[in-house]
Amino acid sequence: MNDISTYYGLLRRAHEIVKPERYLEIGVHEGHSLSFVQPGTRVVGVDPEPKVENPPDNTVIVPATSDAFFADPELVGLLGGPIDLAFVDGLHLHEQTLRDVANVERHSHPDGIIMIHDCLPIDAKTAARDRTTVVWSGDVWKVVVALRRHRPDLTVTTVDVEPTGLAIVSGLDPHNTILHDDYDAIVEELAGLEFDDLEAVGRDEMLGVVPGTWDRVEPLLLAS
Repeated sequence: MNDISTYYGLLRRAHEIVKPERYLEIGVHEGHSLSFVQPGTRVVGVDPEPKVENPPDNTVIVPATSDAFFADPELVGLLGGPIDLAFVDGLHLHEQTLRDVANVERHSHPDGIIMIHDCLPIDAKTAARDRTTVVWSGDVWKVVVALRRHRPDLTVTTVDVEPTGLAIVSGLDPHNTILHDDYDAIVEELAGLEFDDLEAVGRDEMLGVVPGTWDRVEPLLLAS
């Protein structure tokens, strides 16, 4: 296989390798990334304003915020069991993304994988909390920092794919409550981080960056 250049390419490979029985996508927008779903995968997409015209077979689109989705047992029940693969691409703010990841893990299979979009910002302007650019990652990168600091039991790696990276999280523990119990303290800690800190310390050290080469990516997808 060729090396992977974009996050779409990486997401497609993830579906091919993981072959999830159940897939959750937070932030489906127009549903382009749903095209990578393999036959036989049960899909639940969550978005407060979905614009998906032709979802794949066996797909349910829930028009709600991720918080509302996880707060409603009936909506979570649409998954039909633990999540095998999740793609988190919702609101591009660290506090919301951290909450999404914590909630996804709680409902995941221990061998599952969580993929987080927008974890490798281009520059300070596109990493700002207020959107002023076409390409906008927000400060999602801080979630990777938090996971690597507070959940060393997880394997958290950021793959350098265009345009703004994709993190792969494995080694999940649905019974671990650290992200929920310490949520407020972690969010306060992350609020004190600036883009300059990322540049000063180094992206590789803070985010665990690897290139989008198949020899580096494949083991991450097979880690489950």
